[in-house]
Amino acid sequence: MLLERPKSKVTIKPAQHVFRGDTVTLRCDIYDEGVTSWSYSWYKDGSTSGFCDQQEHTFSSVTESDAGKYSCNGSETEGSRWSQMSDAVALTVSAQPFTNLRFAYPRPYLTNLCSFPSSSCYLSSRASQHEAHNLLHCRSSDLLFYTSELLTVDCCPQLAFLGGSNLKLELNLSLWFESPSGTASKPLPKRKRPKSKVTIKPAQHVFRGDTVTLRCDTYGEGVTSWSYSWYKEGSTSVFSEVQEHTFSSVTESDAGKYSCYGSETEGSRWSQMSDAVTLTVSDPRAVLSVSSQKWLTEGDPVTLICEVYSFSTGWTFSWFTLTVSPENSHHYNLLSDSSRGAGGNYTVSFAALNHTGVYSCRAEREKSVYKTQYSNTQLLWVTGVSPPVSLIVSPSRTQHFTSVSLSLSCEDQSNSTGWRVRRYTDGGRLEYCSSLYRGSQTGSTCTISSTITSDTGVYWCESESGEKHHPVNITVHSDVILESPVHPVTEGDHLILHCLYQHTTSPNLRADFYKDGSLIQNQTTEMSITTVSKSHEGFYYCKHPERGESLKSWISVRGAGSSDVTYAQVK
Repeated sequence: MLLERPKSKVTIKPAQHVFRGDTVTLRCDIYDEGVTSWSYSWYKDGSTSGFCDQQEHTFSSVTESDAGKYSCNGSETEGSRWSQMSDAVALTVSAQPFTNLRFAYPRPYLTNLCSFPSSSCYLSSRASQHEAHNLLHCRSSDLLFYTSELLTVDCCPQLAFLGGSNLKLELNLSLWFESPSGTASKPLPKRKRPKSKVTIKPAQHVFRGDTVTLRCDTYGEGVTSWSYSWYKEGSTSVFSEVQEHTFSSVTESDAGKYSCYGSETEGSRWSQMSDAVTLTVSDPRAVLSVSSQKWLTEGDPVTLICEVYSFSTGWTFSWFTLTVSPENSHHYNLLSDSSRGAGGNYTVSFAALNHTGVYSCRAEREKSVYKTQYSNTQLLWVTGVSPPVSLIVSPSRTQHFTSVSLSLSCEDQSNSTGWRVRRYTDGGRLEYCSSLYRGSQTGSTCTISSTITSDTGVYWCESESGEKHHPVNITVHSDVILESPVHPVTEGDHLILHCLYQHTTSPNLRADFYKDGSLIQNQTTEMSITTVSKSHEGFYYCKHPERGESLKSWISVRGAGSSDVTYAQVK
């Protein structure tokens, strides 16, 4: 026997005719004996392409473009049966109607003003037939009257469209009645509408992840029960209809200005809209800085400073070193000599070689329980005398072009094996050469096949036991670079600097050369210092009027015969 296919049915809630900004849910139902699970397909205006495969599809804020005729069908989830296509159901979306204005006069005299945008509105009065006139005064001082229960209000028509659908008019209305003889009664007193009030607990300024409750209170004489509507600045849609609305874990997107109003649950009274109350949600960040230079010699003092900007009190701090495994897995290690305290400083009075590393901090607050993320990282480098290994860079310069090959080798006088190249990038990443997408480690040599600007950072040699030696600051830049030595220059040596341009067969540019911001040679293909002295130490860069300028490189000068090690810095 051929089973008749069941027919799908579409329902639209809350209604088929809604207003722009409303939340609307389409639901597809299929009732068939023996089928427990259906898959669904939704179609609009006869289109053959389905736009949703759920039983319910919700428009969180409908617009006129969502209007149309919707239909659906279903297929058995674990079977071969199909339903018939449902009848199409029309969804109509209109512009938001004019706010329904209610006036707080004693019932039964006045009940309602119209709730649609029109220059003529209707006022329904339950006054007795014996009262001949209803008089209505508008703010514009117009005076209109009509002698039936249904009063046509044409006064102030120009106000009807001001501000669009969100306009809330406060018309100063007075209502009284005249006797047939023309004697006016005393105007009925205007009852003042109560005003709602918003409170936020535990505070208006909270941290990300906190639990926050918004509460709306309306105190009106004679009203025992209120219904509530909540609004957030920038939206015309009601997002909650309960007296207390709770965010279990706030985020920055929940921040904003909130207001509410109340309506009598079993009556016609409405409160005034509350004043807007601002909820601020912060995500405090710990920021790490260094009191002095990051390149230190054994015995130098250094202080790491951890701060939480804009939230300067009530914090305690912890300090960490960042390590990375050969598999590029990062670990934050709490310093054994770091006790958590209110002070945001970690001081090393006499730097030793083992203080070389990448540091981070974080802050905690007990009053409003909160722990920041780990801060930015800072590299500290402590050098000694005559390191056992040298880092050889090829091409031999501190600045390099993008999209070229770069080689870095660790050379040890006694043992050329067991050394690997590591780096700390300007982006705060601690990496092995072998973990780079374009990098490879062969023996003690690291090769980057095609450089990019994010390869900029500090490179050094590290042994299997964790010894770190000979850091070199490498930058990768397009177009114009300064060709300067990787290693310190010895007093009395001859120093030559070139300005190189990437996109030419004759890379040496005729350029201006600067030291510490001052022009020292102009329009030359090379800058030459025949006899270097300590006074020549500083930051150098070159500039071409059309091609642009290079980054700045630090050129270090050491005394003749000195075994002190100073390293190049670039900024």
